[in-house]
Amino acid sequence: MNKIGFIGTGIMGNAMAEHLLAAGYELSVYNRTKAKAMNLVEKGAVYCESAGQCAKDQDVVITIVGYPQDVEQLYLGEDGIIANAKEGAYLIDMTTSSPVLADKIYSEASKKGQQALDAPVTGGDSGAKNASLSILVGGDEAAYEKMLPVFSCMGKNIVYEGSAGAGQKTKACNQIAIAGALAGACEAFAYAKASGLSIENVYDAISQGAAGSFQMNNVLKRAFSDDFEPGFMLKHFIKDMKIGTDTAEQFSIKLPVLSQVLSEAEELQQDGMGEKGTQSLFKFYVK
Repeated sequence: MNKIGFIGTGIMGNAMAEHLLAAGYELSVYNRTKAKAMNLVEKGAVYCESAGQCAKDQDVVITIVGYPQDVEQLYLGEDGIIANAKEGAYLIDMTTSSPVLADKIYSEASKKGQQALDAPVTGGDSGAKNASLSILVGGDEAAYEKMLPVFSCMGKNIVYEGSAGAGQKTKACNQIAIAGALAGACEAFAYAKASGLSIENVYDAISQGAAGSFQMNNVLKRAFSDDFEPGFMLKHFIKDMKIGTDTAEQFSIKLPVLSQVLSEAEELQQDGMGEKGTQSLFKFYVK
């Protein structure tokens, strides 16, 4: 299990692929924008001209791309990963995507004797750089256990969640919780600003107590110094929240907070903030 094809070398994927190279895996890479993979080639990776080529003859194929439609095309397209990967290959999608699609990929891969796992991650760009991601895995448990050495190169908290699609469902839970936590923190500091308080003093007072959270202390805090550069792009958070709202309908559950935050984020995206960080939500409350 030494040969890995890695598809998607953006903000997250590039750092994750670097860790695999450092661990001694023989790495082939593909990205739609070739320049974003060249640093990996300089470190020993082989660049492939298509996703299908990157999947050929690999023991493991890993993908982390933008949207569910990208995942579907990569895996199920006529010249995609499943069509090109060998029998016995492990196919790991680490994109935040649809649990329904994850189940479909698992089914189609199984027909060709391939093992598919959905393994979305949390922890943002810093987690990717530090190899400290949380990795949420769905699929066959035996395949999960076989891939633990690979996952361990990229993350610290690696949890088997259940059958195909369970990793994506768990990631939806994570993003639903983030939406509420981030919006709550934004509201608190919008109130502080409107009431004439020093945001910095309020932060010092409440961030280390019961109100403190990762979203407050590591994400929203950037907005206080007008830093809206992305650790995680707002447009991708919108995609994640849509997965939550769409699947909530399938499961007959109402998620009013998530729906509200999604609406606010979409308004910001229309104002040109889509490629800024999720801390940009603060702008909705203080505009």
